[in-house]
Amino acid sequence: MADQSPSELLSLADVRAAHDRIRDAIIETPTLHSQTLSNLTGANIFLKFENLQFTAAYKERGALNALLQLPEEARKRGVIAASAGNHAQGLSYHGTRLSVPVTIVMPKTTPTVKVMQTEAVGGKVVLEGEKFDDAYQHARLLEKELGLTFVHPFDDPKVAAGQGTVALEMLEAAPEIDTLVVPIGGGGLLSGMGTAARGLRPDIELIGVQAELYPSMYALLNGLQLPCEGDTLAEGIAVKEPGAFTSQVIKGLVDDIVLVSEPQLETSVSLLLQIEKTVVEGAGAAGLAAVLAYPEKFRGKNVGVVLCGGNIDTRLLANVLLRDLARSGRLARLRITLQDRPGALYKVMRLFNEHNVNIIEIYHQRIFTTLPAKGLITDIECEARDAEQLQGLVDGLKVAGYKVERVELN
Repeated sequence: MADQSPSELLSLADVRAAHDRIRDAIIETPTLHSQTLSNLTGANIFLKFENLQFTAAYKERGALNALLQLPEEARKRGVIAASAGNHAQGLSYHGTRLSVPVTIVMPKTTPTVKVMQTEAVGGKVVLEGEKFDDAYQHARLLEKELGLTFVHPFDDPKVAAGQGTVALEMLEAAPEIDTLVVPIGGGGLLSGMGTAARGLRPDIELIGVQAELYPSMYALLNGLQLPCEGDTLAEGIAVKEPGAFTSQVIKGLVDDIVLVSEPQLETSVSLLLQIEKTVVEGAGAAGLAAVLAYPEKFRGKNVGVVLCGGNIDTRLLANVLLRDLARSGRLARLRITLQDRPGALYKVMRLFNEHNVNIIEIYHQRIFTTLPAKGLITDIECEARDAEQLQGLVDGLKVAGYKVERVELN
């Protein structure tokens, strides 16, 4: 495989054939120009809304393409995969629709909501092991024991060809796109999209994006040893070992791979909800995060960004939105040191009122402090119109003689 060119591993013809197979059973999601994000970034931004697929992610394209090429006997026996995410739902949904039995092996630590979502679209879920690697090994064991066909989430030419159909649709809808920004986990999406895009437009620029906590493809292609660990918002691309097949394809295609931080991912999720009124998961926001993180790299270009998935826990989404408001200065927690005397808190409240800053919650701490017995710490969560109004309140508190600290986000 190492001596083969990307076109020998995967071709535009493969992607076109995949599109012909799957196009009647998947949604041709819109590719739309975003005027507001373009003004914000200095690039012309075109968004591909793959979060509008039935299972809310592009993954069902590759899963369906692989299912449709199974021999009849293999279809009857069924397929198996190891996944706790979008691949599980895409494979289960289309497998059930095609009367192909689908077994998904997930770690025992998988959130219940993901198990329920997979079962809801017809998959049979088997819980095994504490980590994904344990689930993967068990799935390969069941593959042999039960005579099932294993459908890899990314390291499979049929799967990658299906994912590449995203690029065919994007470039047909917006032929002016000259740069594609594509999230990388195992590499299936970029290998497929890159193959299709370069086949159609040899001069198109291809930029891959990974989370800083999981720079596996970035490290591999740059000959580096980097840790891949931590709780990332972009769990959909949190892959420790990229595919052998996809790595070879991407190595021959990609112009650059960039890394984005957790705050950048959070900001992008929030911006897409606020500006485009669309919900994306962390991985789905990675493309926009890259454009925001490296403005000089994209300024003036016609940039295609794939919103590759929208499966995010609602409580997590709420936290992301609130944290973004805090970073922008709209929300804050102020830690104020007071003397434990009657009316002390009332006097502070008057200052909040004077500056027209809304109080959300108050936390009064008398016991567990390093202050003298007559001192207390009050944490006040508050909401302001903007950062300037909030700073005016802080300045007013200090002028009045109060010691004030902002409790900062990480």
